[in-house]
Amino acid sequence: MTRPRPGAFVVALDVGTSSVRALLFDQRARPVRYAEVHLPYRPRVRADGTAEVPVRRLTGLVEKSIDQILGKAHGRALAGVGISSFWHSLLAVEENGEPLTPVYLWSDTRSWQAARELESSLDGEAVRQRTGCTIHPSYWPAKLAWLRRERPDLWRRRVRWISFADLLHERFFGSTATSLSMASGTGLLRLAEPDWDPELLRALELEPGQLPALGTTECGLRARFTKRWPALANVPWVLAAGDGALANLGSGCVDPARRALTVGTSGALRVITERRPQRLPAGIWCYRLDGRRFVVGASFNNGGNLYAWMIENLAVDKAGLEAALRRQRATEQALTFLPLLAGERSPGFAPHASGAIAGLTQATTAVQIVRAGLEAVAVEFARADRLLDEVLPEPDRHVATGHGLLASPAWMQMMADALGRRVTASRASEASARGAAVFALEQLGLLAADDIDPGSSREYRPDPNSFQGFQRGMERQAALYHALVADQILEPHQGPAHLQVRTRLG
Repeated sequence: MTRPRPGAFVVALDVGTSSVRALLFDQRARPVRYAEVHLPYRPRVRADGTAEVPVRRLTGLVEKSIDQILGKAHGRALAGVGISSFWHSLLAVEENGEPLTPVYLWSDTRSWQAARELESSLDGEAVRQRTGCTIHPSYWPAKLAWLRRERPDLWRRRVRWISFADLLHERFFGSTATSLSMASGTGLLRLAEPDWDPELLRALELEPGQLPALGTTECGLRARFTKRWPALANVPWVLAAGDGALANLGSGCVDPARRALTVGTSGALRVITERRPQRLPAGIWCYRLDGRRFVVGASFNNGGNLYAWMIENLAVDKAGLEAALRRQRATEQALTFLPLLAGERSPGFAPHASGAIAGLTQATTAVQIVRAGLEAVAVEFARADRLLDEVLPEPDRHVATGHGLLASPAWMQMMADALGRRVTASRASEASARGAAVFALEQLGLLAADDIDPGSSREYRPDPNSFQGFQRGMERQAALYHALVADQILEPHQGPAHLQVRTRLG
């Protein structure tokens, strides 16, 4: 690989479930001022669990973002392209790459019944330990089992199954490849080998050739894209990695000493480690970043989307909300909020879980409900944090990313109080995009991720009294969960242990 010219920029594409971004970074992974493109979109979402995006709509946005970011480069030399993409997407394509389905997103829950049936026919816990993924509608095995029933025509012809990131690669380069990162997010990859899992392929009546090959980088765009983007024609394009793993890189959480705490539309708590846990606790997943590093963590369906729902439906005066939230003490009101309006992933993986509020009286105010909802999200993070403690060293700190969370000091303090640990606000405003740039620069041999920590701004330390209040709130929340949701958990072998509370303050 030719060493990039000094001073050349890196293009970072960030394909999320609500927008496509393109940014330029220098060779120290610093964003180039005014060089950002943001193209929002809305997936097709329905009450039956549908969550999908038309393929051509999304590819059009990606290509438009590249057109526009190249215009902002003003002819500057480019060193390469890094890509961050949402994990777990699935679509079927013809042998020639022509799409046969929309892009099914991780949040599509129509395969919940198929997940239960597949779980009952296999040793689900053994599958989870091998692949790092439970059998759940978020992942490919459940979706493929559902599609085999709903679209049997796709099993009567030769089709291939890929992610949206893989489709982009085929579209731009004319070859089939996926990264270890994207493959590990399917739920079909054995983490230790790594290779596609034979037992799951047999159960789903798939051949390994129907899945993409594993790769790393690519050069040489197809002719029509060479003509469209000559500046990118012969530079290395690093195969897309999962947005969550790259958010860790982008926020400087590159080893077990720092846990990345992200609240966007949804939420996640993740750790990068070079040692794969020998046994995953119930409720925790494990993916790969690359051939050397693993990502261990928990994901939550409810984060910024819950906050937005409360603001929209409770007629709260947003201008004074932050101050009002700070005036209330942790869990001082007798409200217990189950924040599962969008279903549940970690730790119970109950896709049809729903939200609930207990303890309402005529004296309850809208601000109290908002506070209870934000506290409840913090409790979910704290519960997952305890599970990570079972397999990883206790961290030095948690590094927070996500616009909604960082914009609310009150919510940041709730996170610190619920965790009982320090939480710092990352200076990386676009952690996944910056992670894509860092990952590309690593592959180009220009830097190592641990050399360029973006730093943090304000630090939040837990208040011991508030921590104790959150312990009581966690117990109430666990009781409400058991009363309303526990019978929907897809992994009955878990039992109630994943909801137990252990007190500590660090």
